[in-house]
Amino acid sequence: MNNNLKWHQTTITKKDRQRLNNHKSCVLWFTGLSGSGKSTLANAVDHALYRMGIHSYVLDGDNIRHGLNKDLGFAKEDRQENIRRIGEVAKLFVDSGSIVTTAFISPFRQDREQICELFNEDEFFEIYVKCPLQVCENRDPKGLYRKARSGEINDFTGIGSPYEEPTNPALTLETDTESIAKAVEKVIGLLVKKKIV
Repeated sequence: MNNNLKWHQTTITKKDRQRLNNHKSCVLWFTGLSGSGKSTLANAVDHALYRMGIHSYVLDGDNIRHGLNKDLGFAKEDRQENIRRIGEVAKLFVDSGSIVTTAFISPFRQDREQICELFNEDEFFEIYVKCPLQVCENRDPKGLYRKARSGEINDFTGIGSPYEEPTNPALTLETDTESIAKAVEKVIGLLVKKKIV
């Protein structure tokens, strides 16, 4: 850490922003295989929150790699740095009083646990978007599994690189058997139960 840097306290605090918004803030961290439905769910939840008058924002894995993380590849170290940066950005959104939904494969358990440590209690909710590999591969919305199977993509999660399932997620959503509407209902129910909204 640079000794010339000092943390500056803001005049308006996170609690001030939460009072203004009339709801608490948190991160809903959607994790799962490519094609499991993370982005679809994150956007559906965001839409539901918007209709409720809740301040929210979606951080999507592909979108972030177009800008903030365009300098990163897909080696293990780059994936870890990708998730570290997203954790820091998500923390800024939570500090701003918003609910942020993130849609990242985030395959490594240790990385997700380190992100969780950035937040206070009831500010980080890991949501496992569980879907069998075969179903994700059949969906293959971006053609990535096909490329991984043909050798065009190395170290693809679920094929050449592992996905470490969450050990104690706040929610597990099984997108091969339940509807988007039902999954969104469960996420909103979690936020109500935790008194976020």
